[in-house]
Amino acid sequence: MKRILVTGSAGFIGFHLSKNLLDAGFVVFGVDNLNDYYDVALKKSRLDILEAYDTFTFFNTDVSHREAIADLFKRNGFEVVIHLAAQPGVRYSLIDPDAYVSSNLVGFANILEGCRHSSIDHLIFASSSSVYGGNREIPFSVNHNVDHPISLYAATKKSNELMAHAYASLFNIPCTGLRFFTVYGPWGRPDMAYFLFTRALFEGKPIDVYNYGRMKRDFTYIDDIVGSIIKLIEKIPEADPDWKGGGAETGSSFAPYKIYNIGGSNPIELKKFIEILEEYTGRKAEKNLLPMQPGDMVETYADVHDLEEAIGYEPTVGIEEGLKRFVEWYREYYGVKD
Repeated sequence: MKRILVTGSAGFIGFHLSKNLLDAGFVVFGVDNLNDYYDVALKKSRLDILEAYDTFTFFNTDVSHREAIADLFKRNGFEVVIHLAAQPGVRYSLIDPDAYVSSNLVGFANILEGCRHSSIDHLIFASSSSVYGGNREIPFSVNHNVDHPISLYAATKKSNELMAHAYASLFNIPCTGLRFFTVYGPWGRPDMAYFLFTRALFEGKPIDVYNYGRMKRDFTYIDDIVGSIIKLIEKIPEADPDWKGGGAETGSSFAPYKIYNIGGSNPIELKKFIEILEEYTGRKAEKNLLPMQPGDMVETYADVHDLEEAIGYEPTVGIEEGLKRFVEWYREYYGVKD
């Protein structure tokens, strides 16, 4: 019964992960600041489900508050830390960059310091496919250079990877970074395209389609994300004494540090994506075709070879089944009737 800290536990991925860990018999400590970046009522609904477990303890705390996080580590004896708390969103980083510095940089530094002083067995942290930025070679591999971010959000996630490596090297903290590729599913984030499109379809409103629909995304169903994280808890990275560096080895290190992609490894055209939502909502979309937005990527596509080797990863839920499950949840949660 490992004692696991999950930051961002009222968030989309954090909620699903916490619930699965609790169902598996782990003791889970959740941290979330319940900010209003999106609907707080949705976050509280997720939290209500988690708080029904006797083995779940919640702290309404912001990871950017250094003393609060230090005290949290000191008092609770965590064995594993899964850090998912962050200010998400590419476009919002153009509006409120301070939120990204506070949460994604200062907050992560506080988590690293907590791990440093608490003999943590394993730190798993969320990175993002956005770190691939201006890369042209696809599929994106963890061994590709990612020094050309095209959004502040991406830059903070790349920074997290560098910060974690420094702590792995200096203090021998085993660190695993996970580059998530467009995660979707029930209880998802209302700022994501699949959620926005579904809401607009049910409300009879037009949808904004950027780059005139010429986009592809490597969608990853939430169950595949959560299942992978749980398997990786015991896959603790070890230092590689034979590591020589270079382009073919950027996902590993001489330190106990590893980076993985987690994606569906099957990019879907935006046109096809909208057609699937139209089918399951029973509505026809009115499209506002708009130019490319600053910070957006035309295509994402995950090379998951390293994850396959590590835990036998294989996506289990395709886009059609995944969107069907999301629309069914949306109808039930929001009381949508035909």
